[in-house]
Amino acid sequence: MFLGSNFAPPVIHPTKHFVNHTFSTTVVPHIHPVHTTTVNHHLFQHKHYCPHTASCAQDVCNQHLDCCNQCPPVGAMPEVMPAANALPNALPNALPNAMPNVPPGYGMGGPGFGPGAPGMGAPMGPRP
Repeated sequence: MFLGSNFAPPVIHPTKHFVNHTFSTTVVPHIHPVHTTTVNHHLFQHKHYCPHTASCAQDVCNQHLDCCNQCPPVGAMPEVMPAANALPNALPNALPNAMPNVPPGYGMGGPGFGPGAPGMGAPMGPRP
C-alpha cells in the first residue's frame, strides 16, 4: 500500500478586508437671483447773482429872502428876485442836476430807489 503525503489540518488566517469605493455625482441647482438697479443722480445748482450798482445824487435848493423893506410896496412882487450873493449871468432857480418836470426835493432817492430797485421795475440778475 502506498501511503502518500500526510495532510495536516488547515490553518485558517483572518480574512483580509478590502474596500472598493465607487463615486457618483448628482447636481443640485441652487438659484440665487441678483438684480442691479442703476440710479442716475443729477443736481441743479441754482446760482443767484446780485449785481449791485451805486449812484450819487445832489440836491440843490434856492431860497429868496427879501431883506430890503419891512413893508412890501403896493403891487406885485417881481417873479424873480436877485439874491445878494448871486453870480453874474447865473440863472435863478437853475438846478444843474435837476430832473425835468420834477420839483426840487422829489428827485432820485439815492441807491435802492428808482428804476431797477428791489420790488420795482425789471428784476436784476439771471432768471432761473
